[in-house]
Order: sequence, then C-alpha cells, then structure tokens
Amino acid sequence: MLERITINPKVMVGKPVIRGTRLTVEYILGLLAHATTMEEILEEYPGLAKDDIYACLLFASKTLQDASFIPIAAEAV
Repeated sequence: MLERITINPKVMVGKPVIRGTRLTVEYILGLLAHATTMEEILEEYPGLAKDDIYACLLFASKTLQDASFIPIAAEAV
C-alpha cells in the first residue's frame, strides 16, 4: 500500500504525494479532516483510487508511530 506514496525533492518541495500526482498526503488528509467524503474526493480527482486515500491514512499512521509528543504545561489561571 505504501508504494502508492512517493517522496521526490523535485515534486511539491519533497512532500509525500500520491504516486503519479501532485496531490500531497497532507492535502488529502486535510480534505478528510474537513469532512470531505472519499466519494467526493474520488469524484473531484477521477485518477485516484480508494487505495490511494487509504495509503495516505496509512502513511500518516506510520509516520506518527515514530513521533514523540511532549505535552505543553497548561498556563496558570
């Protein structure tokens, strides 16, 4: 599934994109986060497949596995 995502410094400044497109993983995740349905995305970008969108989700999930988060202390009121 992850072979659908590529990173090339000459395409979209090296951001991860769906292979053969200039659609970034970030852009697709943003659409989903704003309640755009998979069907709406596929209708807008007919060259995409559901597996391309699933690959974006998998890529994000795998990327977060290697990230560390440090909570920021809440300010005193």
